Amino acid sequence: MQRIFCCSLLCSALSAFSVSAQPNELPSASINLQTLNDFKPVGNNWKIVGDAFYDYTKEGKGNTKSGTGVVVNDLSGKSKDHLFTKMEHGDLELELDFMMETGSNSGVYLQGRYEVQLFDSWGVKVPKSSDCGAIYERWDESRPEGQKGYQGHPPTQNVSKAPGLWQHLQIVFRAPRFNEKGEKTANARFLKVIQNGVTVQENVEVTGPTRAAAFQDEKPTGPLMIQGDHGAVAIRNIRYKSYGIEPVTLTNMKLSAYEGKFKSVNDFASLTPKREMDLDVLAHQVPGSRDNFAGKITGTIHIPRSGEYLLYLNLPWIPAEVNTKVRNGAGELKIAGKKIMTIEPEDGGKASTKVKLEAGDFPLELAYYKNFGLWYARSNDITLAVEGPGVQYTTLNQMIRAQEPVGEISLLAKGEPVMQRGFINHRGIKHTHTISVGEPGDANYTVDLQKGEFLQIWRGDFLETTPMWYGRGETQLSVPLGSVIELSGKPSLAVMTDKNAAWPDSNATYTNLGYDIDKTGRPVFKYTLAGANVRESFTTEEEGRKLSHSFTVMNQPKEADIWCLVAEGNDITELPNGLYAINDKQYFIQLPGKEKPVIRSTAQNKKELLLPVKPNGNNGSVSYSIVW
Repeated sequence: MQRIFCCSLLCSALSAFSVSAQPNELPSASINLQTLNDFKPVGNNWKIVGDAFYDYTKEGKGNTKSGTGVVVNDLSGKSKDHLFTKMEHGDLELELDFMMETGSNSGVYLQGRYEVQLFDSWGVKVPKSSDCGAIYERWDESRPEGQKGYQGHPPTQNVSKAPGLWQHLQIVFRAPRFNEKGEKTANARFLKVIQNGVTVQENVEVTGPTRAAAFQDEKPTGPLMIQGDHGAVAIRNIRYKSYGIEPVTLTNMKLSAYEGKFKSVNDFASLTPKREMDLDVLAHQVPGSRDNFAGKITGTIHIPRSGEYLLYLNLPWIPAEVNTKVRNGAGELKIAGKKIMTIEPEDGGKASTKVKLEAGDFPLELAYYKNFGLWYARSNDITLAVEGPGVQYTTLNQMIRAQEPVGEISLLAKGEPVMQRGFINHRGIKHTHTISVGEPGDANYTVDLQKGEFLQIWRGDFLETTPMWYGRGETQLSVPLGSVIELSGKPSLAVMTDKNAAWPDSNATYTNLGYDIDKTGRPVFKYTLAGANVRESFTTEEEGRKLSHSFTVMNQPKEADIWCLVAEGNDITELPNGLYAINDKQYFIQLPGKEKPVIRSTAQNKKELLLPVKPNGNNGSVSYSIVW
């Protein structure tokens, strides 16, 4: 739901823009990769190109495509310089895409001093502090042999993709702190490192510059550096948010509490409160108050820097589902006496807005009411979060509640394939008749047995089953622990009258017949399709680096042309090495022999890669491999 508020304060001017029910983000700054102007003068090894191609089967055989948007390290000449940004930073949130050449080595150095390793770690079983996603070790020549390197931190798991595929890296970095004398008072810290959607480092303290840093001293700020003397790497989409050290604060909070059923925040504006109390956390903390209450929290909000801020408010007792006949609650936030945003019952308890604020201290008022509690939303806590210029997204005065200690219930595939039936979320939809298979080579996948759909693949650890097996199993979901690639979720096989017919979203002639277990412990799925009997299977190759997908079709009717949907994506490109890159090099498809697929566009502006099931008498077969 959208609302517009226009308001102004002449000296402490604030004006609110669109309010939405979902938290959005303030935009990141970008490093311009149309030229090298955002970087310090650099050697000839760094070049701006339109795209890069690295063949995962051959080392040192990369090539590039002319254009802009990608910076590559080309070591074919004599230059081996590092790449430094003109931008210097303290606390930083950084995002970028990277692509490794086969056997290559590089690194991202925060402040030019603290390295997150970039490496071709595809298929590594036990990652070390030299593998991709690691915080690289420090180095001291004076230490004994074998101990010169120290304090390295391997990634929690290896989720690296094949060379030649784009990977994603997110870093949340806290710079070291210094007092007025320039003495260090706190070490640098990597709050998070997220590779391909998986947190591989969290809250890691770094006591000093890591090995091969550009600077051996430590300072409050420094440039971002990409290592250029070790190996070829391509980088694109460099975005960042740089932060100061002064936060937004909310102080001097007081609560005026009211009792009764209300229909509006205006209903209690003139009432005498039943209780008044000081607060140090944002919550309706009146003893015994569970339902039928209202509150008004006042305080002072400190804004450290003028600019545009994002505010997010959540009253969790308001149900997400809409019942227009029942008003369970609402809320209203004011700053300096001006209304910033409201939450109505139909908003699902959430709202966010962007607002321009001047630096300074302003009175804040939050009014709200609650008429009844829901079984899934019993908490009377309130969430108010803020992000702004130089201010990281922060939840103000949050209530911290001790949760019942529950260890992660995980299912891992170490020595042999592991199967798990259960529920899986795919593109926001819960699938209830799925089987997930974990492979010892960390190439895992999920199939919907009810519909004959290939849902997802992932690299890394297998499943967390805590939501299934702990307590009542609230969501009943099994959650992949590795880096997930969601596939189309459409039927893998379908009958088509010709190769131009639209691919169906479901198969009316599909009947699931269960599955057998082969000698290796892997499932072989059985079903009928248009009168034909189908056996579908998956196997891993090259120690899990590839996942082979095969179909055998028996008693195929002569009048039925059965096709296989191999891949769907925004783009599908045939590469010089014969592979097909799917979705901007998210993964590769490898076809057997000289098989030529049908690549076509859909009405939804997608691309599809199709293979026919080639009949041999009454039987037929089709197969392909996924490389990622």
